[in-house]
Amino acid sequence: MNPTKTNATRLLENAGIPFATVEYEVDESDLSGMHIAEGMGKDPQGIFKTLVMKGEKKGYFVCCLPVSDELDLKKVAKAFGDKKCDLIPMKELKDLTGYIRGGCSPIGMKKKFPTLIDETAILFDEIYINAGMRGMMIAIEPNALVGFVEATLADLVKD
Repeated sequence: MNPTKTNATRLLENAGIPFATVEYEVDESDLSGMHIAEGMGKDPQGIFKTLVMKGEKKGYFVCCLPVSDELDLKKVAKAFGDKKCDLIPMKELKDLTGYIRGGCSPIGMKKKFPTLIDETAILFDEIYINAGMRGMMIAIEPNALVGFVEATLADLVKD
């Protein structure tokens, strides 16, 4: 186990959920998931980015989807049961979640938000999500993640 602990890794450990951490080189000039996938030598379809959204009527929620894909706001709003939604402004991310851009994990945010995970996650034996800091990912079995964060699987990506 990696000696660096984050809130996300502590919570998984305390819950007895198996996971591994994988470190990657941080490039401050390119924090994109595709760049990270390339640096890790992993399939970008199995590396999931965490986006924080705000629905028109229902408030904040979280979406996790492959770094290679683009979020479909109409599908997301429908899956969340709202008329419309949008990404929160980047300047609100840290205060709302406790995480910074490029280090946002669906696990261990300041508050527990409803979470949607793209349905393709279950096609993998394990997926990678951010561990709560730049430079570290968590490798986890998708159903374990879904259960732990009480997520709903949904089609979130643009066709």
